[in-house]
Amino acid sequence: MTRFEENLWLSLPVPAFIIDQYNHIAEVNPAAESFLNASARQLNNSPVFDALAIDAPLDEQIHRVRSDQASLFLHNVDVGGGNRVPVNCNIQFASMTGMPGFVLMLLEPRMLAERMGRSLSAKSAAKSAIGMAEMLAHEIKNPLAGITGAAQLLSMNLSNEDQELTDLIVSESRRIVALLEQVEQFGNLRPPARKAVNIHDLLDRARKSAAVGFAAHMKIIEDYDPSLPPTWVDGDQMLQVFLNLIKNAAEASDGAEGTIRLRTFYDMSLRLRRKDSSASLPLNVEVIDDGPGLPPEIATEAFEPFVSGRENGTGLGLALVSKIISDHDGWISVDSVPGRTVFRISLPKVPQASEAENGG
Repeated sequence: MTRFEENLWLSLPVPAFIIDQYNHIAEVNPAAESFLNASARQLNNSPVFDALAIDAPLDEQIHRVRSDQASLFLHNVDVGGGNRVPVNCNIQFASMTGMPGFVLMLLEPRMLAERMGRSLSAKSAAKSAIGMAEMLAHEIKNPLAGITGAAQLLSMNLSNEDQELTDLIVSESRRIVALLEQVEQFGNLRPPARKAVNIHDLLDRARKSAAVGFAAHMKIIEDYDPSLPPTWVDGDQMLQVFLNLIKNAAEASDGAEGTIRLRTFYDMSLRLRRKDSSASLPLNVEVIDDGPGLPPEIATEAFEPFVSGRENGTGLGLALVSKIISDHDGWISVDSVPGRTVFRISLPKVPQASEAENGG
């Protein structure tokens, strides 16, 4: 392999196997070693169907891939191996160019595929829901203003006991208006004005702001990769994202002391496929807290609008974060268990054309 091919092989995020003409394993990537909990030295030269327990007859299909120099996709196949419990996977086979008889096999655990699919579907649904909510917000705010004004006028001639009721009307009406204004943020959010930005500068601004405000009771730890290149974002919008995520982590502690870790790292493994292109998202930011974690019933819907794990939450903070990241052609995900919640944002590098224009 060339250096580029070797790096590409090592960076593949899914288990990959090269099978020789005798159906023996010729090579495995690190993801395959992890999948089978076995080293390449143990797996290489062993019969592939001894190492992998695949709930489907594949001899004929692999023979067809070899003879037709074609590709083959299999969906919803249980794959196990060794002591591993079988995992439902999609499997792709392809003949190896310039290597007669050799076949490339990729396993895609459906848990990952379905989670990304759900997230993309949620983003589409969120746009529709927010569009409807924005229209309703505009229509509801006017009568609410009238209700608030009428309650304030009534309170001028009422006893103290009755004034408590009008004060309640006013305070609740204002709370609804504040919620509606949050909804309108989605529609009013301008397209991102992107430029080359040092992500650590934004994280430092967010950290300093949080440390003297809503996260004053938390210990915030920086775990930065100093070699991270600039990213291609709207700095103001991305700062809002980081502030929202840090605030979310701080509020999860419910006033108790806790730790928030801001971590950055470079990872070439994630590529996000869109309608007509595929984008690499190597710049990663994680906001990690040691709070109680997301309630299980909302863990898969955390970025959908109006879904909240807090009693008085609006369910709009994470939905707005998701929209901003989506507008930047990025990716956001969450993994949460009690004691550790990780929000990960993956972002693109500065395009080469823009680097050239700026003398990069």
